[in-house]
Amino acid sequence: MVQAARELLAVRTPLDAELMVSDMIGAWWGRRVRGGDVEQVLGEGLVDYAAKAGTPASLTLLICLAYLGTARQGAKAEGAALAMMESGVARPGWADKVGAVKPTGCYVSRDAYGDQDTVICTFAYRWNAASQSTDRHALVLVVDYNMSGMARDAWVSTQVDKLLEQAGAEAAANPLLRFEEIAPEQARALLESAMKATREPKKPPPVSDSYSAYHAFARARLKALPPGRKRPAPLHIEAPYSRERRAMLAAEFLASDAAEHLSDPSAASRCADHIIDYGCEQDFNRPLRVSPTKCETFLLDWLPRKVLLSVAEQEAMPHALAAWVRFAARRTELPEQGLKATLDAVWEAIGKFPEAYRDPTSFGLDRLLLERLLPDGDLDALARRVFAFPFLQGTHNGVELDKLDPADPADRRTLLELDHGSAIDQEHLAWHEEIATRLWDGDPPQLWEAAQRLLDLGHERHDVLHVLIEIAERIGGDPDELAAALDDIADIPDEF
Repeated sequence: MVQAARELLAVRTPLDAELMVSDMIGAWWGRRVRGGDVEQVLGEGLVDYAAKAGTPASLTLLICLAYLGTARQGAKAEGAALAMMESGVARPGWADKVGAVKPTGCYVSRDAYGDQDTVICTFAYRWNAASQSTDRHALVLVVDYNMSGMARDAWVSTQVDKLLEQAGAEAAANPLLRFEEIAPEQARALLESAMKATREPKKPPPVSDSYSAYHAFARARLKALPPGRKRPAPLHIEAPYSRERRAMLAAEFLASDAAEHLSDPSAASRCADHIIDYGCEQDFNRPLRVSPTKCETFLLDWLPRKVLLSVAEQEAMPHALAAWVRFAARRTELPEQGLKATLDAVWEAIGKFPEAYRDPTSFGLDRLLLERLLPDGDLDALARRVFAFPFLQGTHNGVELDKLDPADPADRRTLLELDHGSAIDQEHLAWHEEIATRLWDGDPPQLWEAAQRLLDLGHERHDVLHVLIEIAERIGGDPDELAAALDDIADIPDEF
């Protein structure tokens, strides 16, 4: 990278240099390395290596890293760059202008469904702010609310006027689009929330191929936007729904004309609860937002993974969802064109739902057993809870396992004692209980992820549990350190 930085000496503007370095350090964005954080191992390692090189190219790289890097990288790069400049190392004439920008306008193009926002933030370099030359530029980020509100695409354009004109023309021609200017404070809150959502997933997020190249540039540019005295909430964030408010909304739906044709009111009521919970917990407290993509995701992805439905609910759900779309569209004034497209998507998904939703009872699992394992209906928890408590049926040492509740702490300890037999140290049993409780709750998620990796390698269940216990006992109560240690597990050490 230090060798590649020689190309920085040939560029003519700070914008070109910033984009080149952003692309360079984007090579490791979202990656994992053993033994530490990637930004520390590679990012700070690059700063240290560039500082030792002492060349004009490495100085130029450090100047850009001081602006584009993380807080730690930036501080180290700035200190190293100042030391090199004091020693007389040459730098390009534009180097003093790196990051010296001010915002000139923020805009958002959003669809009527609320599926995504395309946010455009325009900037100009302070030293030439009045110019109409290529020092004006726009940062564009796409925020996808069907993907947890994450930023999934980013790019930069120097054709600012053309970009804004095109966005306005598309909105004027399409009744399902709206284009408007927003306050810079609001744009910053929205995009910082979106970029945070993008980096939170432990698995590589589903972003565009170009996102990593512009990530550092976007992160730095957002700091040029004013935060405001009182930090504004992102545009997509709405007030939380209390349990009472959710129940009232469900009651309004069931009493509406849209729901009058539903033949099983009891099943329809439970379906409405799931639809509302999904909108509140997965869509930023927006249960009334409906769109083709949101309905397909709910019906074919979220429900099959997360919710244990009764047979009656499985039959009622597609029809309840279609009724909900009609009810919600009236409340939100979704254009008729959008309502029709959403209903078409629901009817198309209905044909796929029976195959997508594979009821665990169809594999021979007893429903009473499922209800003991999933008192909260969280189907996603089934595998890890079965791993934690594999013996829940039959009789063992005169104890009827069917009468023990794995959700109850007292019964949970009895189940673990039976799993180990009588000869077990009570302190060791307490650690087994700690791990079983964490697996039951899914806290942290990395615990079950690590267990699955080890099981996939062919290790026995009890050996896997002992590795998890050793890590939890060694790390203690720090949740971040525990998550990091679990992330690093690739196999069981030889001593086990």
